[in-house]
Amino acid sequence: TNIGRSDLAYRLIQKRTYPSWGYSIDQGATTIWERWNSFSKDRGFGDVKMNSFNHYSLGSCGEWMFRSMLGIETEGAGFKKIVMKPEAGEGITWAKGHYDSIHGRIASDWKIDDGTFSWSISVPPNTTAIVYVPAADAGEVTESGESAKQAVGVNFLRMEEDRAVFEIGSGTYQFSSSVYEGES
Repeated sequence: TNIGRSDLAYRLIQKRTYPSWGYSIDQGATTIWERWNSFSKDRGFGDVKMNSFNHYSLGSCGEWMFRSMLGIETEGAGFKKIVMKPEAGEGITWAKGHYDSIHGRIASDWKIDDGTFSWSISVPPNTTAIVYVPAADAGEVTESGESAKQAVGVNFLRMEEDRAVFEIGSGTYQFSSSVYEGES
């Protein structure tokens, strides 16, 4: 994702064959395993000398889901200034989740349906967020059904590649835009 290849991250996160997180899930996992082959329904348990079933070594996928799928990130310590920039990818048409920061709940709930990107955002009190809405043109972006450029509490900053960038204060927002060409 950091080098512009979210497509590869999405393929990895959805893979079901060995080795993958999906393979572990298909074997009954509810946590991240230390090794890809810690257990299989066919062979049972792997080498017990190194076989943690609650291990962070591969837990980066959870962090990636918060930072990339949901788009929840901080600019500096403590989530006083939030950056929200979800990365949609092939095979996934929605993502929903939240992070309970020291200031309160930060929520991101997006979906792509019939060429429309719909995104519900919650920003906690006494914080601000920079949000990156997928769009070819900022004029196409709406917030609660009104032009986002004219919406109360929404400040248009710039277009950056294929996203309209806005600054928002605390509250709940409903952004919508046409999905730009090439996005699934």
